[in-house]
Amino acid sequence: MLELAVGIILGCCALGAGICMGIGAIGPGIGEGHAVANACEAIGRQPESKSAVTSTMIMGCAVAETTGIYSLVIAILLIFVAPITMVNMLKSLL
Repeated sequence: MLELAVGIILGCCALGAGICMGIGAIGPGIGEGHAVANACEAIGRQPESKSAVTSTMIMGCAVAETTGIYSLVIAILLIFVAPITMVNMLKSLL
């Protein structure tokens, strides 16, 4: 019975990490692509504003990338920390 519970814990943690990275990587990818496309369009319309548009775009991309980094941290915690903690809690209950 314990082996089945441990298997379910490991499977759910892996599934949660995969979903976390799947959703967490799509958002920044779409957002950064959209920001770069709009920045290129703005530079194409007004080439003299290249430095202002580029610096603002880079700042925006850095802020958008934090979502992906947070998702990576959560996924790493789900893979390496959560299973050990949950299995120890389960063993203490039995």
